[in-house]
Amino acid sequence: MLHEHAGLLSRIAASYEADPSLRDDLLQDVALALWKALPAWRGDASLKTFVARVAHNRGASHVIGRTRHPRAQALDEGLADPTRGPESHAQLEQKRLRLLDAVRALPLNLRQTVTLALEGFSQQDIAEALGISANNVAVRLNRARKALKTALGEPA
Repeated sequence: MLHEHAGLLSRIAASYEADPSLRDDLLQDVALALWKALPAWRGDASLKTFVARVAHNRGASHVIGRTRHPRAQALDEGLADPTRGPESHAQLEQKRLRLLDAVRALPLNLRQTVTLALEGFSQQDIAEALGISANNVAVRLNRARKALKTALGEPA
């Protein structure tokens, strides 16, 4: 299960934690929480939705439990695309980091919703993962889009 959803878990953890070593700690916490929660999974939602819900719950606990400190983030060497030049890659990486910083700056409820939407979850899947209504998901996504556009300097 961890291997199958490694990318999803990594991206969710990255939306909560910028520091790579603390992100690794968060991923370990998520893995332990999944191991403990798996016996309670009834199959009402997909396994992916269940995994995302547990990961978001642990991420929320992580954020609530830590005070915010500005942190430097090292560039991830594994993201290089050999078909792009260094300048193009640097611009793309800069945009990705700006978006990730903007997502991290969102209030927790909007951050959870937009992270799942960016992962391709449907509004119904997001609702199930977060334990809210699909209408509430739509409202949160609308608010998150406006906040992200403002944070990224784009016209609303």
